[in-house]
Amino acid sequence: MSHKNIYSLMKDLAKHGLETIPELVSILINNAMQVERAKHLKAKPYEHSPDRSGYANGYKPKTVKTNVGETTFDVPQVRNSDFYPTALEKGMRSERALNTALAEMYILGVSTRKVKAITEMLCGYEVSAAQVSGATEQLDEVLRQWRDRDLGEIRYLFLDARYEKVREVGQARDSVILTATGICPLRERQVLGVSVSLSEHETHWKDFLISLKERGLKGTELVISDDHAGLEQPDAQCLSVCPGRDVSFICSKAQVPMCPGKP
Repeated sequence: MSHKNIYSLMKDLAKHGLETIPELVSILINNAMQVERAKHLKAKPYEHSPDRSGYANGYKPKTVKTNVGETTFDVPQVRNSDFYPTALEKGMRSERALNTALAEMYILGVSTRKVKAITEMLCGYEVSAAQVSGATEQLDEVLRQWRDRDLGEIRYLFLDARYEKVREVGQARDSVILTATGICPLRERQVLGVSVSLSEHETHWKDFLISLKERGLKGTELVISDDHAGLEQPDAQCLSVCPGRDVSFICSKAQVPMCPGKP
């Protein structure tokens, strides 16, 4: 399988898969606005400083329509001041890039360096790692909850794999990104899971499929995949994931047009 650009996967994930993207965007932009207010006041929250130029006055909710739905932000207020953070406006202008960066965090993990870079882009100046640590922890928790969410009934399961350069212990090495997408009874397409592995060995596919089963995957009638290494015995793999139901398996997406339609 040839190398594909991971950017296309991240765009697809950001557009169709991460239902939690609005919450992640809110976390990043809220954090950036808090950093802006601290710089404006010349003091951190609850800090006693002779340089303090004013006092915080809570937050005001603001709901904004975005490409991924309505998102509510907590806009920091300053007492007796016309202060208004620029991070919100910058974030909306860069929404597509922001969503893609969040999708990358889902695939490869949240890093303080990545969050710091995004916060600096939103604020327009350098921030310390300590200032973004809270946002990093919040992002980690939200993404963990989404990764572990219950899947429920998925009628059609699509399995795919692509090779990408992934940096690990200071070195860039070829890794395989296993992906599972599905269509639920409401005919909505969902990204079910992503796993970064060293190869397409049968063991990695098996572990990935078992993880989907443990998250409640059920009701699958059709599994579609390219002829990936490690899926040479797909029927056994799928039946072990979806017991109690006859599962059809198409081993090449090129065969999909040849499948008979409904009578």
